[in-house]
Amino acid sequence: MRLRLFRTLLPLTVCFLTPLSLRAQTPDTVTLPPVVVTATRIPIAPGTASASITVISGASLRAQGITTVADALRLMPGAAVAATGSFGGQTSLFVRGGESDYVKVLVDGVPQNQPGGFYDFANLGTEDVERIEIVRGPVSVLYGSDAVAGVVQVFTRGGLGAATGRLAFGGGSYGTEWGTAAMSGSAGSLGWGVTLSRRTTDGTYPVNSGHRRSLAGASLRFAPDARTEARVSVRYADALFHFPTDGAGQVADSDQHTSDRGPSVALEIGRTLSARLDAAASLAWHREESRFDDSADSPGDTSVFCCFHSRDVLQRLVAGGRASLHLSPGAIVTAGVEREVQRQSGSTLDTSRGNSAVYAQLLGELGRAVSITAGGRLDKNQRFGDHLTGRAGVAWRLEARTRVRASVGTGFKEPSFFENFATGFARGNPALRPERSTSWEVGVEHAVLQGHLALQATWFDQRFRDFIQYSGAPVGPDSVNYVNIGDATARGLELSMRTVVGHGFSFVAAYTYLRSRDQGTGRRLQRRPTNAGSLQLFHALADRGSVGLSARFTGDREDRDFAVFPDTAVTLSALTVVDASAEYRLLRGRGTLPGLVMTGRVENVLDARYEEALHFPAPRRTVLVGGALTFGR
Repeated sequence: MRLRLFRTLLPLTVCFLTPLSLRAQTPDTVTLPPVVVTATRIPIAPGTASASITVISGASLRAQGITTVADALRLMPGAAVAATGSFGGQTSLFVRGGESDYVKVLVDGVPQNQPGGFYDFANLGTEDVERIEIVRGPVSVLYGSDAVAGVVQVFTRGGLGAATGRLAFGGGSYGTEWGTAAMSGSAGSLGWGVTLSRRTTDGTYPVNSGHRRSLAGASLRFAPDARTEARVSVRYADALFHFPTDGAGQVADSDQHTSDRGPSVALEIGRTLSARLDAAASLAWHREESRFDDSADSPGDTSVFCCFHSRDVLQRLVAGGRASLHLSPGAIVTAGVEREVQRQSGSTLDTSRGNSAVYAQLLGELGRAVSITAGGRLDKNQRFGDHLTGRAGVAWRLEARTRVRASVGTGFKEPSFFENFATGFARGNPALRPERSTSWEVGVEHAVLQGHLALQATWFDQRFRDFIQYSGAPVGPDSVNYVNIGDATARGLELSMRTVVGHGFSFVAAYTYLRSRDQGTGRRLQRRPTNAGSLQLFHALADRGSVGLSARFTGDREDRDFAVFPDTAVTLSALTVVDASAEYRLLRGRGTLPGLVMTGRVENVLDARYEEALHFPAPRRTVLVGGALTFGR
């Protein structure tokens, strides 16, 4: 273990042997920054938004030892996460009962979803995260396809202030090892940030269960004057996942593995043209190469499932421009255009499609108490033609401590390339319509005890139409296997509470009630629990560090048993998982001498046996211990 860890850290250490420290970190996972941007695409104060927004600090996640965005989302109201077993197994996010491909995932504005909405959260780490903004509810009016039930946007580390750096390392259960080197800072008109990381684990199965993910990322911000700012960010992610299981979760193969790698590039330039007019142009490109490889398990392996290899390359290129006109100090009209080109090439398909869009949005204030949001978007898709989405919302501050929100909107998701163009054992349907949703919500926020206790409650109601479903028997004169059929509903209540108890203690609680139904069968939607909740307790150790304890409860939920034919419906038992974390500063950095911070995390403290997907056992108790050298102030 030590030799592998040394090989992991050596190149990172060489690159970052520059005296640089660390700002104090706190375990506050939901503190809102002065502005948020994902809900409206322009900076606004959180208190004026009509949408449900949660913001998570990357520094707080690292202080708790939370290493993946998926684990951070598990604690949020309205979000359900399901992973297929071991580390690196496919990890899906369901927001407010929507499908797992109903959430748009962005990194610095670059779409990460495959065309058609699918995204695997297994390999999205927190190493370079500055903050995460989660918007619950439809946001297709700004982001087009996939933003049906919400948007998750990761902002990577940028540079502000004096140069700082962090060299983290550690290991633990299941042969887990990691190393991360990060530095950021600014000088004059330039700001910069760089992150290199690598994490490996042997996995939970005795054979063919390793997982590795690596990241190299950099960002550069240039502000030559007070009216102009440009930012470019580049990330390259590389993940390899070995798994011995078949689709029914049975150990069946000692060699099969998948890999996903590729770059993301974001460029945005903004300028204030006058006191009333701002303009911005952006370019986003993401390329992902996905491979599946299964060689012979032994020289004599001649089974029918042996020796399959595939390679697919998916690309998304989005160019856009927008302008914001300040009609008055309390009213802004934003109008924008976008052009996106999607392409898939490789073993299964070789095709492409384009989409053009225009959108407009009004943000306004009626006095000091009422904020309004209204917008519309027209997409013109090469395959399914024109599609219109819209939303409207209002936020009303009744008094200094109470705010009421209400909003209504629509969303859509385009078909995947496979659903449109598959050939062979399944035949795609080029005439598919996009899946659609109509949603509304009403929420109230109230603070008491001089702001030390914050309460929130939101009722939401969503209806999904034109589900794209697979039919084993060919349908219609074209003998296609994918058709638009079926509707579903998802409605429920989100509750959250946050309080500062005193003496360094803080407490966060969240609960979600969800009633989801397939209108055709009357059954609950798969892997969406009716009841879910989380509790988090933190204690700050003066300015030395913090300790934390979290518990999450997931109620029983529907799944399918694919180990039998035909597959049957089953109900997964409720589960409770408890995690603990600690961070303690042993040494403070002085001058050119680094500081030293020790970290510890125990996941699944009670060693619970549970499955988030049938026949795929989750990891048992996991102990992780690490440290970090910090440089700068």
